[in-house]
Amino acid sequence: MGGIFGVASKNKCVTDLFFGTDYHSHLGTRRGGMATHDGRHFNRAIHNIENSPFRTKFEGDIPELKGNTGVGCISDRDPQPMVLHTKIGAFAIVTVGRINNKDRLIEGLLSGGNAYFSELSGGRINDTELVAALICQKDSIAEGIAHAQRVIEGSMTMLVCAEGGIYAARDRLGRTPLSIGKKEDGHCISFESFAYINLGYQSCYELGPGEIVFVTADKVTPVAKPDGGMRMCTFLWVYYGYPTSDYEGANVEETRYRCGRALASQDGYTGSDLDYVAGVPDSGTAHAIGYANSSGIPFARPLIKYTPTWPRSFMPREQSMRDLIARMKLVPIHSLIENKRLLLVEDSIVRGTQMRGTTDFLYDCGAKELHVRPACPPLLYGCKYLNFTRSKGEEELITRQVIQALEGEQGKAYLEEYAAFSSPRYRRMVDRIGELLNLTTLEYLSLDSLLDSVGIDRCKLCTYCWNGVE
Repeated sequence: MGGIFGVASKNKCVTDLFFGTDYHSHLGTRRGGMATHDGRHFNRAIHNIENSPFRTKFEGDIPELKGNTGVGCISDRDPQPMVLHTKIGAFAIVTVGRINNKDRLIEGLLSGGNAYFSELSGGRINDTELVAALICQKDSIAEGIAHAQRVIEGSMTMLVCAEGGIYAARDRLGRTPLSIGKKEDGHCISFESFAYINLGYQSCYELGPGEIVFVTADKVTPVAKPDGGMRMCTFLWVYYGYPTSDYEGANVEETRYRCGRALASQDGYTGSDLDYVAGVPDSGTAHAIGYANSSGIPFARPLIKYTPTWPRSFMPREQSMRDLIARMKLVPIHSLIENKRLLLVEDSIVRGTQMRGTTDFLYDCGAKELHVRPACPPLLYGCKYLNFTRSKGEEELITRQVIQALEGEQGKAYLEEYAAFSSPRYRRMVDRIGELLNLTTLEYLSLDSLLDSVGIDRCKLCTYCWNGVE
């Protein structure tokens, strides 16, 4: 994934830019970057943040980042921001999204003889540089952004800092959010709506799908109207989004409470059936609170996440390192585990490797029963629109592995049935996953209950990873 933040101020922007960007650190742990414009020149800093927090890497750069406008990013892929001097002017750009037709776009640019690429990440052309090259095909930055949005397949939200202000553009179908905050001396633009509240800004506008605006310290000027259609990533409320954020009027924390209540309603358990309800930290915790409050079963924290040093466990590229971190970051409280019947609420199960490690760990600590409740349906499809997992392909999903084991290649013909809550094939798949993970019981939240929990128009939500509907 990744997060982006921008500031257009009447005064120096770097302090707000620094803290606003840092507030997106939950969205990535590979690289961070900031670029500011002082009226004549761009100043830029990019650092690897895999082993150190964003703040510690950039505190020394603050004196050098001069100017009243700037953009920053937390990136889980490529180095950003990119700073370019082009025929349509100098600009700095940050992006978040995914380009599915990347090879075709690169071939078209190179064959036209009007582009070259200098930034490589792991042998790949930097996605943000590709977006910049697409922008430069037109005669102005505004036209170029609209052009890039039209030709990119996937999703691409971006901030482009140019002379006088910042262009903000939400991806064509609004899969990721982009909000604007305002205070007396300027505006900011942010992926996460909470990132500017403690900086003194108040929310004043949320961009629509495909919308482009030009933001200065004094005003927000429309450049391109929203396209109308929206397919926002539902997984933001389940897992990625920070609890204090609001997307399309729906708060993340409250949505997770509702998911937990829906899981409890599906189960019908009482305190005589279980000792504790617990969340797998961090994002499972709010779901578990909702479950506990609804069911009346006591909430407890038998697993405590050691937050000072451990990053999110999906970030490392090696599975062995992900597994190690998943175990090392969770510290048990034996008195809350030994001889206890525990119901664990997790945001999701992707490959199942971490969940199996957690259940084995809890059994080793003396747990009597382990009931697991993911707060979303089984993931059957790899996301085509956002880089939210390190999976190399759909075959790594535990659901696909089980379907392959049950039916071989012909199982792919029945994916619609496997996605249908409580169908015979769905039931057989879930039961088999529960056996593989060594669980007492396993039940997923239904898609209908998840969408009801989010509470906005269902037609505006992307559910592709669960049912393959685009």
